[in-house]
Amino acid sequence: MITYLAGKLAAALPTQAVIDVSGVGYEVLIPLSSYDRLPLVGQPLHILTHLHVREDAHILYGFMSAPERDLFRLLVNHVSGIGPKLALAVLSGMSVGNFKNAVVNNDVASLSKIIGLGKKTAARIVLELSDTLGVSAVWEAASRAHAPPPEDSQAPQPGTPLFPPRT
Repeated sequence: MITYLAGKLAAALPTQAVIDVSGVGYEVLIPLSSYDRLPLVGQPLHILTHLHVREDAHILYGFMSAPERDLFRLLVNHVSGIGPKLALAVLSGMSVGNFKNAVVNNDVASLSKIIGLGKKTAARIVLELSDTLGVSAVWEAASRAHAPPPEDSQAPQPGTPLFPPRT
């Protein structure tokens, strides 16, 4: 599994980006929400990825945040009839927070406004994810309530390795 790519942005379109990693260009399909946060061409980039393996292709999907990738994987792995293209359409049409709120509140109308997502599929998403997202939304709210203020946080800055290099 390819978890992320770190390199320079070689090219970008609203639905895809090419990342140059040590002279190898990786084409990554992205949602509009990630496109809006891409750096300028030629600038360094760290993008989270999901490798989707099919019989005829290996396709990389890229995300500028972990919640986007998590929602993508949740849709692809836990909702029948949702493939990677439709999961990208969901991420392009609605923020992760708004999506979670729509599912928790059984708001099929908001979900069905996403291009490519009909009422039946939106209803299936609500049905299949309501328990999963309801529990996680409550957990996230509790975590935020008990989290230390940002200045007290010991979380590493983006780009900082999680483990120190071996010497």
